[in-house]
Amino acid sequence: MTHILSAVAWPYANGPRHIGHVAGFGVPSDVFSRYMRMVGEDVLMVSGTDEHGTPILVSADAEGITPEELADRNNRIIVEDLVALGLSYDLFTRTTTVNHERVVQQMFEVCRDNGYMVVQSTPVAIDPETGNTLPDRYIEGTCPLCGYSPARGDQCDHCGNQLDPQDLIDPVSKVSGKTPQFRETEHYFLDLPALAERLGQWLDEVEESGQWRPNVISFSKHLLEDVRPRAMSRDISWGIPVPGWEEQPSKRLYVWFDAVIGYLSASIEWARRREAAGTGSREDWRAWWNDAEARSYYFMGKDNIVFHSQIWPAELLAYNGEGSRGGQPGDLGQLNLPTQVVASEFLTMEGEKVSSSKGVVIYVRDVLSRYQPDALRYFISIAGPETSDADFTWSEFVRRNNSELVAGWGNLVNRTAAMIAKNFGEIPAAGPLEAVDRELLDAVEAGFTTVGNSIAAHRQRAALTEIMRLVREANGYVSATEPFKMKDPSQRERLGTVLHTLIQAVSDLNTMMSVFLPHSSNAVDRVLGGAGDIAPMPRLEEVTDLDSGKPYPIITGDYSNLHPWERVEVQVGTPIAKPSPVFTKLDASVVAEELERLGIDKA
Repeated sequence: MTHILSAVAWPYANGPRHIGHVAGFGVPSDVFSRYMRMVGEDVLMVSGTDEHGTPILVSADAEGITPEELADRNNRIIVEDLVALGLSYDLFTRTTTVNHERVVQQMFEVCRDNGYMVVQSTPVAIDPETGNTLPDRYIEGTCPLCGYSPARGDQCDHCGNQLDPQDLIDPVSKVSGKTPQFRETEHYFLDLPALAERLGQWLDEVEESGQWRPNVISFSKHLLEDVRPRAMSRDISWGIPVPGWEEQPSKRLYVWFDAVIGYLSASIEWARRREAAGTGSREDWRAWWNDAEARSYYFMGKDNIVFHSQIWPAELLAYNGEGSRGGQPGDLGQLNLPTQVVASEFLTMEGEKVSSSKGVVIYVRDVLSRYQPDALRYFISIAGPETSDADFTWSEFVRRNNSELVAGWGNLVNRTAAMIAKNFGEIPAAGPLEAVDRELLDAVEAGFTTVGNSIAAHRQRAALTEIMRLVREANGYVSATEPFKMKDPSQRERLGTVLHTLIQAVSDLNTMMSVFLPHSSNAVDRVLGGAGDIAPMPRLEEVTDLDSGKPYPIITGDYSNLHPWERVEVQVGTPIAKPSPVFTKLDASVVAEELERLGIDKA
C-alpha cells in the first residue's frame, strides 16, 4: 500500500465557482482518488477555499461588508456545491484557520532562516484615485514579451511568463482605470536563483519519469529560463502577518505563498481532527509528507502551473535547505516535492472565454439545480479540457446525456433489470456458458486493467471512452442473444444464463463507472439489488476551528468501506424489482433556454 496525496487546487472564495473550475481541479482529482482507494492505496485528498488577497478585499468593499464576512459566505456556497458534485475530500477546509496561519508562518520562518527569503526594495503600485496599493493582479496592460492585452501584472495568460507590473506597456488600475503610480518599498523575496539548480534537477528527474503531461513539463522547464527572485509579501490589510514585521501591519504574506502551503496545513488539520475524534494521531499527516515512498499529485487548471511546478517546489526546497545556500528543515521535517503536476487546459463556453463580468459563465450551483450531477461529471470526463482546451456547449451536453448516458448506459441497466424482474424476480443461476457469454465476460473483466491503467496515467477520457465501448459490447450481446425472445420453457436455462451473464457484466461496468459517476452508480447498484453504497459519498460537517473556536463547514467522509476494483460475483437469488430510469432524458428545448440565460443568440 502506497500513501497517495491528492492535492487539489484551492478555489478562490471571492464568489461561487463555475464549471470551468471543477473541470480543472474537481472532477479529475475525484476520479483519480476514488480509483486509487479502490485498488487499495491510502489516499489523502485535501483542499479548501483560498480566502486571502486583494480580490476578496475589493469585492467586500464593493458590498459594504468585511472580507471575513464575504469569505464566510462564499466558503459555504463552495462547500455545498462541491459536496453536491460528489467530490470525496478527506478534508476540505479554508485558509483563514489559525492552524493554516501557523503552518504558513512556520514555513516562512524556516525558509527565511535558511537564507532563501531576502529583503529587497521594489516598486509598489498605488491607485492615484483611491490612494490604495494595487496588487499585481489588479494592474493590466500589454505584455512586453508577446504583446498580448490584457496581461496581468503578475503573469501573462497568453504566453505564460511571469511579469512585474512596472514592466507592462500602458498599465492601468483595474479598480479605477487610471495609470498607477509606483513608489519604492521593502518586501521579502523568495530567492529563486539560489534554488534554480536544484529545481532544474528535479524537473529533469520528473521529465525522465515520462509521467507528466508534455505541456506541463515543457512549460515548467521554460520558466527556469528567466528565473529571478519573486516577492512573497504584499502591502495589504487582508492576509497572514509577516513574521518579524509585526510592527508593519500593512505588510502581509502574498496570497499565493500562503495558498499553496494549504496542501500541507490541510493535511495537518486532518490529522489533528482525527486525534480530537480519537481515530488517529496528530502526526498521521507525516506519512504523506515525510515518507520518501509516498506520492503526491497536484490537480489544477493550466493557469496555476507556475505556482505548482516552480513556486511551491521552490518553497519546499527552501524549507528543506536544498538550495545553494544550504540549510536545515524545521520541525515539519523533510517535505516531499510533487510527484506530478496534473494540469488541465481551459474550458470555454459556447466558443467564448469564460467571463463573469460579461455573463459568459455557468456556475456549478446553477447546473446542479437543474440537472443531475453525474451528467456534468460525465461531460467533464468524456469531453473536458484534459490535454487541450475544450468547449462546453449546451447542445453537446444534451446530446451526450441523451445518446450516451440515457440511451447507452441507462438503457443497458434498465433492460437488464427489467428482463430479470419479469422472468425471474431475482438473479438467476447460470447454466453452461457459450462462447458469446465468455467473450462478453472476458472483455468486461479485462476492462478493469485497461480502464484502471488509463486512470492511473491521468488519461481519464480514454478510460471512460473504454467503459462506454464495453457498454456498447454489452448492448450488442443483448441484440445477439435476444433473451427477450426466449419464451419457451425449454429455453429457460439458457435465458437464465444470458441474464446472469448480462447482470454480471453490468455490475462490473458499474464498478468502473463508480469513480466517474458516483451518484448514479449507487442508484444502479440499488437497481441490481445492492445497498446503493458502491461509491462512498462526501458529507458537509459543521465544525469549529481547532484553535479559535470559530464555526465553519468542512467536507469530509468515510471512504474505508470500498468496493474493490475487480469483478465481484453477483449473488444468485438476489431480488430484482422492476426498475425506474436512473438517468433523466433532457428535452431539446433545454439548449435554447440555457443559451437565453447566457444571452447568446445562435438562431
